Amino acid sequence: MNIFEALRADHEIQRELIKKLVDTSGDTDHRKNLFESLKKELAIHADAEERHFYIPLIESDLTQEKARHSIAEHHEMDELVEKLEETDMSSSAWLTYMKELAHKVEHHLDEEEQEVFQMAGKALTQKEKDNLADTYKKEMSESRSA
Repeated sequence: MNIFEALRADHEIQRELIKKLVDTSGDTDHRKNLFESLKKELAIHADAEERHFYIPLIESDLTQEKARHSIAEHHEMDELVEKLEETDMSSSAWLTYMKELAHKVEHHLDEEEQEVFQMAGKALTQKEKDNLADTYKKEMSESRSA
């Protein structure tokens, strides 16, 4: 498995959690549990992705700008998660923020998969792609079980 396949697999987890969460309503345990799962998944994915994908890409002139842009989007998503944490889950504002986060995450994942991965494929060797996948997956596994 290379880094692109490893990241794509985790992107699907995020997409599924978002889809389920947008379909919830009210201040329910189900909504709370899905939100906690999404928060954790977004946080550990962003940390591992920055360390094992974006930092190596920043070193290349070809991918530096895209890498910096994607890291900035991680921070925008963090800010929306904070807004969600501060908003009553039973209010209509919560769902509005959740839909905004869903849009931001889906845009980010699509952009990564359709643009960043192609550029990174040119900047990284096959060995680097495989090694980054190994270190990324190891960190994700450790973070999920923590």
